[in-house]
Amino acid sequence: MLLEPTQLNLFPNAKSTPAVRAEQLTMSADALAAWKSRILAHQQQVRQSQPPQQTSLFDLTSNHCNPDAIDPLKLTLVPMSFYRKPADSPGEACLYFILDSAVGLVLYVGETCRSNKRWKGIHDCKDYIASYQDLHSRYGLTTAVNAAFCWDAPVDRRARQELELKLILKWRSPFNKENWDLWGQPFK
Repeated sequence: MLLEPTQLNLFPNAKSTPAVRAEQLTMSADALAAWKSRILAHQQQVRQSQPPQQTSLFDLTSNHCNPDAIDPLKLTLVPMSFYRKPADSPGEACLYFILDSAVGLVLYVGETCRSNKRWKGIHDCKDYIASYQDLHSRYGLTTAVNAAFCWDAPVDRRARQELELKLILKWRSPFNKENWDLWGQPFK
């Protein structure tokens, strides 16, 4: 007599049920407005408060990589389609900012040594932007999501990343993972 092979079961009394995906909750229009308002209040305070200036008896050259000297909303805006344009080089080292210029909100701070290549591939921020814009569209709210570049950035990777982190913490940009504990992650 041949015995048929049987599947061993580690949990014989457990019923097998298919995995159920949690329903994605959508932020209400009021919650979205409150979320943006909290971030905007912080960023406006940053913009209005001037850090103390150190005086010196000597004529020293200023540090061009001073995070207090960079205001993303004063940089030249470019459309988010910037990365689709053909480029003849990989680009330069820079800091970049994703902004909602309709309300003056810094959404994301990033750095790269290849300004013409960084956004051509996969970038999680593209998904956050799409979700952000979709939610605004759902409620009939205006957005103007643009990018801005700061070309006066360190060429050295570590120095550029240190500057990027200082700017992320200063502006508390909500799409940067360093600030998800503070603002949540509604646009993943």
